Amino acid sequence: MLTHPTHPKAFLKGKRNVKTGLEARTVILSSLERGPKNTKQICRESAFLYPKVAYHLRLLFREKLVAAKGEKRPYLWSLTEYGQQRLAA
Repeated sequence: MLTHPTHPKAFLKGKRNVKTGLEARTVILSSLERGPKNTKQICRESAFLYPKVAYHLRLLFREKLVAAKGEKRPYLWSLTEYGQQRLAA
């Protein structure tokens, strides 16, 4: 059982949705709901290491839940319109 409520968009279609991944994506999505951030800012907020945050951002990007702004690093990550929609409970 998850220790925190899971963000409805944390579940991915083409991946196994294991507990640690769901929790990490929930924290990342919750962080981005408060505004656009770069990867290092998300790391500081979440206390996750950079590779973990970058990996989950790539997964969320493939699902079109987040978008990367900017032409070169550091990208500014934000939720897409699809990522901002919440599923009805």
